[in-house]
Amino acid sequence: MSDTTATLSTFARDIHSGLTSNPKCLSSKYFYDEKGDQLFQSIMDLEEYYLTRCEFEIFDQQKEEILKSFLANDTSFKLVELGAGDGTKTKILLKHFTNEGVDFSYSPIDISQHVLDILSGDLKKSIPKLHVNAIQGDYFDALAKLNENHFQKEVVLFLGSNIGNFSNGSAPKFLKRLGDNLSSGDLLFIGFDLMKDPNVILSAYNDKLGVTKEFNLNLLVRINNELGANFDLEGFEHFPTYDPITGETKSHLVSNKAQQVFIEATGETYSFDAWEAIHTEVSQKYSLKSIRQFAEQAGFKVMKNFTDKNNYYVDSLWEKI
Repeated sequence: MSDTTATLSTFARDIHSGLTSNPKCLSSKYFYDEKGDQLFQSIMDLEEYYLTRCEFEIFDQQKEEILKSFLANDTSFKLVELGAGDGTKTKILLKHFTNEGVDFSYSPIDISQHVLDILSGDLKKSIPKLHVNAIQGDYFDALAKLNENHFQKEVVLFLGSNIGNFSNGSAPKFLKRLGDNLSSGDLLFIGFDLMKDPNVILSAYNDKLGVTKEFNLNLLVRINNELGANFDLEGFEHFPTYDPITGETKSHLVSNKAQQVFIEATGETYSFDAWEAIHTEVSQKYSLKSIRQFAEQAGFKVMKNFTDKNNYYVDSLWEKI
């Protein structure tokens, strides 16, 4: 392994670990370099990608009820968003809360400083009265920093069905840890993609324009650029699957030939058999029953479920017990 910066070294170690595991895998957290951010924004605009539209509809049509539920018996709250992205949907709530004269602050947290810079600049222009405290980095480190001055109710947003990117084994652990970072009475507003027609789900991860394919292949581009690899993009196909029994959608990059890839940063050569797959991402779909079980296991109770008109998607409001 090369002794470069800590960030690059971690990236190199994770890629080496994934490509030497069986089956091979690459962490989806590395999708999001600047190009990856741009591609994901394009994915959210796709006809097939219903998730963004569903959550947009929920916020737009039910923002008054959402605000009432956030406030409950309080007069103010601290709004914290994990994985804020470009804030397109959240801005619906931020504008409504501001227009209603609500006493609240907004702390977006994201692993991408690029995304946070764009979001903060946009909010200064579109909602100048809003107090924004953007934090780049790990969710739990950021929450710990915010909790140093925990004198009002926190409302944590975890939107876009980001929880679906965790495996069924790691999701409960993440939610339990999240609950451990909150106080009794704090709220979690969390988005879940619901189980539905398998064809609708699969189309969302296999769009006809090929943007999702490019998004997955961009991970190989990033490894080439940042770690000195020689991945041949023509040598890999994008292949998503959906299991209607488990509710699990998986994305893979499949080697269409026997080949070898050298990565300068690790000093290693990695061999691929013809049609060998690299697992890149999981996107879990849920039932309302499983959502309630998740909440209870993590020390929360479900206060209210906000669904779109097709019942494709739910934003579930949980209270920390």
